[in-house]
Amino acid sequence: MSRLTASFWVSAYRKRLELHDIPCFVVRHGDDTGGAVLVKLNTLDGQARVFQRSFDLMTGERAWVVLTEGAEAECDAAIVRQRGFDPDLWVLEVEDRQGRHLLDQEGLA
Repeated sequence: MSRLTASFWVSAYRKRLELHDIPCFVVRHGDDTGGAVLVKLNTLDGQARVFQRSFDLMTGERAWVVLTEGAEAECDAAIVRQRGFDPDLWVLEVEDRQGRHLLDQEGLA
């Protein structure tokens, strides 16, 4: 099964969020073809949650899991650490007071 490029996935995700009137910003542009993506959900109350894509080695399925959550500053620090490990990393910031991120919808894993 072929995989989508990172830039294509980011564009499609941002469009889906736009259709739901959920703002999303590219905070860091990673490698267009193979960069990993972190999604920071900012609920605009000083709290945040950072998601990363994970693979289940037993089934081969991909899913979004929480990398960290809590105070926004702590989440930002975790993102900086991840960027130190992966220079090709994309970082997206979703802003939604209701906590919507749509990562659980079909086609986004």
